[in-house]
Amino acid sequence: MKRVFLLIVTNLAVMLVLSLVANLLGVDRYLTANGLNLGALLGFSAVFGFGGAFISLLMSKTMAKSSVGAQVITTPSTTTEYWLVDTVGRLSKAAGLVMPEVAIYEGEANAFATGATKNNSLVAISTGLLQSMTKEEAEAVLAHEISHIANGDMVTLTLIQGVVNTFVFFVSRVVGSIVDGMLRRGSDSSGPGIGYTITVMVSQMVFGVLASVIVAWFSRKREFRADAGSAKLEGSPRNMIAALQRLGGLNPEPLPSGLATSGIAGSMSSLFASHPSIEDRIAALQSQS
Repeated sequence: MKRVFLLIVTNLAVMLVLSLVANLLGVDRYLTANGLNLGALLGFSAVFGFGGAFISLLMSKTMAKSSVGAQVITTPSTTTEYWLVDTVGRLSKAAGLVMPEVAIYEGEANAFATGATKNNSLVAISTGLLQSMTKEEAEAVLAHEISHIANGDMVTLTLIQGVVNTFVFFVSRVVGSIVDGMLRRGSDSSGPGIGYTITVMVSQMVFGVLASVIVAWFSRKREFRADAGSAKLEGSPRNMIAALQRLGGLNPEPLPSGLATSGIAGSMSSLFASHPSIEDRIAALQSQS
């Protein structure tokens, strides 16, 4: 629950900050000076909605490394590091990808993949996962993360986030304009009033939470695809099923909010869950056997 809550709050915080910036720059006053300009508003919403999403994507690797303290393996120095680099290289080649950066970080069982493009990505795995799983299970998890990269999930999720952010920015300002017009009926003053500003902020929070349901839905769908991709790369779903069963008996540590949709570990079964339940994922894999 904490991980999902942090994800939603982080996204809402980004949108509210962008709204404040727009307000300080006078964008809202320009859009409402002579009645709401819907065409200009849509363009403004798209710029801010997609701009924020793509900035996050471009910064994803750097943010990921710093948020979990991941150490990229440049020159392997242990048998585990040699095995990791070799396994990721072999799986990447099989998936038709350029070798991603490989990193290890201290923490409970989890792993994630991120990066701006398929050929500029990062795969990180925790010490807890390496210590708690067999090599076959860990390899299946790595194959799952490689499948995320091969499927272009990071870019697709960014596009979806951009669309919902655009919707939130646009609709919240339409609602704000309507409420402000009702509150200031008969007034001769021009430009947005305090009613507009407050309504926009509140609407963005409400619509932002609702939009998170769409993002979470896609995130759950992509986990099933990555599980299937792991089974394909491994030649059988057996190891991925074993890894999920092992994960189900552990207590995976939540990833930072910005990486919540990137990890291997599951979360609560709800509209806001970034991952399907482990039981559902295992059932989907067993149906492929």
